[in-house]
Amino acid sequence: MRIVVSGTHASGKSTLISDFALRHPEYAVLADPFEDIDESWDSPGVTSFVAQLNGAAHRLISDPPSGPFIAERCPLDFLAYLLAWGELRGRAPARETLLRAMDLTGRALQTVDVLVVLPLVPADAISAPADEEPALRVSMNDVLLDLLDDPDLVGDDLRVLELSGSPATRLASLERSLSAWAG
Repeated sequence: MRIVVSGTHASGKSTLISDFALRHPEYAVLADPFEDIDESWDSPGVTSFVAQLNGAAHRLISDPPSGPFIAERCPLDFLAYLLAWGELRGRAPARETLLRAMDLTGRALQTVDVLVVLPLVPADAISAPADEEPALRVSMNDVLLDLLDDPDLVGDDLRVLELSGSPATRLASLERSLSAWAG
């Protein structure tokens, strides 16, 4: 099973993946692509998002683990960041950049079995520090949820699972869904 966990920053992705990995050591864990980008791109922006999108796509298309894996983020996250960044800054990324990003995102998602999405839900009370771009966090969340409705990106065969609640509730929901799909 090839699982990707998506969501805006500070939505609980790392916690869910860590909790899942502890209970399912047979799954390889693919870290957030942010860890692999040049440190000079540490601040948000088109260059950083494109680099992370490319890295996330490469590991799914060209270099996936041979067995089951759970990955933090996929190209869809960074496409959402690109679009949200453009909305917040009042200038969209170049058309060619978006077209390449959309194509690569669609191809990468074809290699995934389950896309777990962690939307921001006020009841979950996961907060982020003020220096973590709160407006970008909310905007990316909204764009990501809208992109889930795009069949050119998500396709027809990808299982999409939106999870909310406590970390234990999210983990239990993921495990129940995986068991149902496997059997």
